[in-house]
Amino acid sequence: MSIKFYSRGAAQEVTGSRHYLDYNGKKIQIDCGAYQGRRQESDERNRTIAKDISVDSLEAVVLTHAHFDHSGMLPVLIKNGYSGNIYATPATRDLASLIMMDSAKIQAKDIEYLRYRSKKKGRPFTYDVIYDENDAVQATNQFLTVCYKRPVLITPEIKLTFYDAGHILGSSIPVFDIKDPAGKEIKFAFSGDLGRKNKPIIRDPEIIPNPDYFVVESTYGDRLHEDKDVAEKKLAEIIRATVKRGGRVIIPAFAIERTQELIYHLHLLTINKEIPDDIPIYVDSPMATNATSIFRVHPGCYDAKTHEEFLRHHKSPFGFDSLRYTTSVEDSKRINDVKGPVIIISADGMCEAGRINHHLTQAIEKPENTILIVGFMAAHTLGRKIKDKQKVVKIFGEPYNLNAQVESIDSFSAHADYGEIKEYIGQLDLEKLKTVFLVHGEPDSQENLKKELKSIGVKNVKIAKYGEEYEID
Repeated sequence: MSIKFYSRGAAQEVTGSRHYLDYNGKKIQIDCGAYQGRRQESDERNRTIAKDISVDSLEAVVLTHAHFDHSGMLPVLIKNGYSGNIYATPATRDLASLIMMDSAKIQAKDIEYLRYRSKKKGRPFTYDVIYDENDAVQATNQFLTVCYKRPVLITPEIKLTFYDAGHILGSSIPVFDIKDPAGKEIKFAFSGDLGRKNKPIIRDPEIIPNPDYFVVESTYGDRLHEDKDVAEKKLAEIIRATVKRGGRVIIPAFAIERTQELIYHLHLLTINKEIPDDIPIYVDSPMATNATSIFRVHPGCYDAKTHEEFLRHHKSPFGFDSLRYTTSVEDSKRINDVKGPVIIISADGMCEAGRINHHLTQAIEKPENTILIVGFMAAHTLGRKIKDKQKVVKIFGEPYNLNAQVESIDSFSAHADYGEIKEYIGQLDLEKLKTVFLVHGEPDSQENLKKELKSIGVKNVKIAKYGEEYEID
């Protein structure tokens, strides 16, 4: 039996996850993610990734969760000739379908605009979309959904079982049981993006059966998150202070997971009267609205607290009196006419595109307003410039003075920090665990996490490098 593991993405960086198990020359692919960052750089990187994706000897594809940096390039597989199964949980399939279709639409709009601009300047234009909506639909059609803890044979020698990763709705830790004809068995697991205990809505990460090899993310391998109770208290304080000034709270947030988590916290704060219950709260993102609908139809993924607080009392965590969802452009524009304090949650999470930019142009120069940063902001993005409190920022190419208050809450992260990763791995049989491979992290984070895991008795920790093959015995 010859088994190899290697990565072609998210190796010493946090984006573009794509990993492989090679069993006697036949490949199982885990995730097929897109690169995320500044728009032009992302497009260039993703075009390079698309050329690199090969379906030769590919037996099956397994998707850990729906986030774009894990699912966004799946349609390229289909475009390149892959006709096999894509295994995922039901909620992951629904969210990934939404994300892939949204990406296809954005690409089409971008190409249309760039083609128009080139024609106007008399320049040739040869670019096309990386994939279109038909490719996204076909990718969705090739999903085979598998519920948690329901083993399925994906090849005659390999059994797949999903366990809840506790990261976002439907996220999973795939565990592969590999058996050769002589009876030798190896258990190989991938963390995907590992979640955190006591996050709202979804369940805590499940402890998997003790693996021989474990591929683990390392996004926050060098930091510890703030306590979640502190974050909710700080959220209430920021809102109350802004309301007292008569201002608006503008929250850039990713459409999937972060937006729903914020809605949950705002609902609780309203119920407990920690913020006024007459402040209009707008979710101004069609994708977030659609994603929230998907959350509604998967209550089986909710944790016990969500069931207790909401479902048993026939209430939804995603709908309450002061909450309003907008879909049309006209509805979005009408928010500008609302008098008095409001809370606006809008995408894109890094402020690089989407309706959030329109709200920022209306709010950023007024000192009574607050821009609340609740997620990671990549270098050079508009979101990072606002978080760093640059005095002047450009939105739609025009300069704006940053006079609004800028606040940050970092503890809403859906990724485990190094303490939480240590705690999770420490519950496994470290004698049986031969190697932990680190992926999905920057070099400094990975070096620190490697040191931390060694300190609890993990015998062998390897930082996976791009394309480097590791023999599994």
